[in-house]
Amino acid sequence: MPLPFLTADRAFDEAVDDPALPFGDRDRWRRPYRPGPWRVGAAALLLLLASYVLVAAVIIAFAGTLTAGAVCFGAAVLVIVCALRMLRMGIWVSARGLRQVGFLTTRTAPWEQVVSARTVQQPVRWLGVPRTVQGQALLLARKDRAPEDLTPLLTTHNADFLGRPLAFDRAADTVEAWVAEYGRA
Repeated sequence: MPLPFLTADRAFDEAVDDPALPFGDRDRWRRPYRPGPWRVGAAALLLLLASYVLVAAVIIAFAGTLTAGAVCFGAAVLVIVCALRMLRMGIWVSARGLRQVGFLTTRTAPWEQVVSARTVQQPVRWLGVPRTVQGQALLLARKDRAPEDLTPLLTTHNADFLGRPLAFDRAADTVEAWVAEYGRA
């Protein structure tokens, strides 16, 4: 079963004319990079845990009460939803705007509000925890926000790019190309 949210489109690998914007259908939301090994590994561990919980739900349903089995099944479904949401997290682009998908929230910036995107050297959070390390971040400047409230879209130390500086550079260049194509200054 193909999981379109798990991989970026193959067009990024096969594009010859315009490597940054290789799509014919730009109205479809796309992630301009592949999810990193940390994100995929964490989701795989969650799905492994969910499989054990599902087996436990079946055993509890047959050996114990049906209510306890249903509660265990509900917990497994919750873990599966969390794993899938974790895989969906990241930056998505289309002709309508730029979308930042978090674990619990999704924010969309229409291209009319986007001023610029630039890569800067600054302290960034390591895998989303409060500890900061020196790294690079792709910052988004918007018309409806103050200049000091630049939103970091991607960092070199998040779950998608930790240990993959070339992947970060390629993703940042691709997002910057989308901003240059559709953003309004």
